[in-house]
Amino acid sequence: MPSIRTDDGVDLHYVEAGSGTPMVFVHEFAGNALSWEPQLRFFARRYHCVAYFARGYPPSGVPKDARSYGQDRATDDIAAIIRGLNLAPAHVVGLSMGGFATLHLGLRYPHLARSLTAAGVGYGAERDKRAQFQAELDASVAKLRAEGMASFARAYTHGPTRLIFEEKDPRGYAEFAEGMERHSPEGSALTMLGVQRERPSLFDLEERFRKLTVPTLVVAGDEDDPTLEPAIYLKRTIPTSALAVLPKCGHTMNIEEPDAFNRAVLDFATAVDSGAWRTRIPASQAGGIIAAR
Repeated sequence: MPSIRTDDGVDLHYVEAGSGTPMVFVHEFAGNALSWEPQLRFFARRYHCVAYFARGYPPSGVPKDARSYGQDRATDDIAAIIRGLNLAPAHVVGLSMGGFATLHLGLRYPHLARSLTAAGVGYGAERDKRAQFQAELDASVAKLRAEGMASFARAYTHGPTRLIFEEKDPRGYAEFAEGMERHSPEGSALTMLGVQRERPSLFDLEERFRKLTVPTLVVAGDEDDPTLEPAIYLKRTIPTSALAVLPKCGHTMNIEEPDAFNRAVLDFATAVDSGAWRTRIPASQAGGIIAAR
C-alpha cells in the first residue's frame, strides 16, 4: 500500500481509485480508510478518489509521543496528502473527527480545497457540553487501557448515535464494529486525548467561519443528536454552506445510508464543478420573517 511521509516523519498509507477531479476522504474515529469503500466504488467512476489511514491507524504510523497528535496535526495531514499526491484543489469529504479536520483545512489551507463536506460534525462542540465530552473521553481512554481494544470497541460502537445503524442493518453494523476491534489501542487512546479532547469548539471559530469562502456542505443524521445544533450553527455561519439532513440516520452515515450520502455529495460536487454553487444572499439573513428588511 503506498504512503506519503509527513514533515514530522509519519507515514500515511492510502488507497486510491478512479481518475478525474480529485476527491479526498477523511475518516472518523471509529473507522479508517476502508470505511469509505461505498464511496470509493461510487465516486471512482468519475473522480480520482483517495482515502487515507490517519496517524495512529495502522498501516499508517502510530507515533508514541502524545505531542504528535492534535487538531492542527490532523489538518496538516490532509494537506500532506493533497500536496504529496498533487491533488490541489480537491473536494475533501470528512466524517466526524475527519469532518472537523476538513473544516480546519478550509480555514487554514483554503487553496488546497475545491470544496468541503463536513459530515457528522459537532461532538463536544457546544460550550455547555465540552466538560461532559472531555469527561467521557477520559473515561473511554481509561477503559481502553484497562480492558483492551476489543472490549472498548464493543462499547464504543454501541453508543447512542450508532443504535439506529444496528437496528436497520445488523450485518453492516457488525462489520463496522468488528473492524474497530482491529485498531491500535495506543493510537486510539492518543487520538482521543490529543485530537478529540483538545480541539477548539466550533462555536469559538465563528469569526473565521464567517470569512470562509470554500463551498461547504454540512451533512447530519437526524438521529445523531450531538451534531444537530452544531450543523445548524455552521449553516448559519459559513456563507458558502448548505445543510443536508438524512432522515432516520445516525452517526455512521456514509455506510449506514450510502446511497443518500453519495447522492448528497455528488449533487454538491457537481454544482461546485459547474460553477453553480453560490454564496448565500445576505438579505436572506437580515432577520425578517415575512417582509424583507
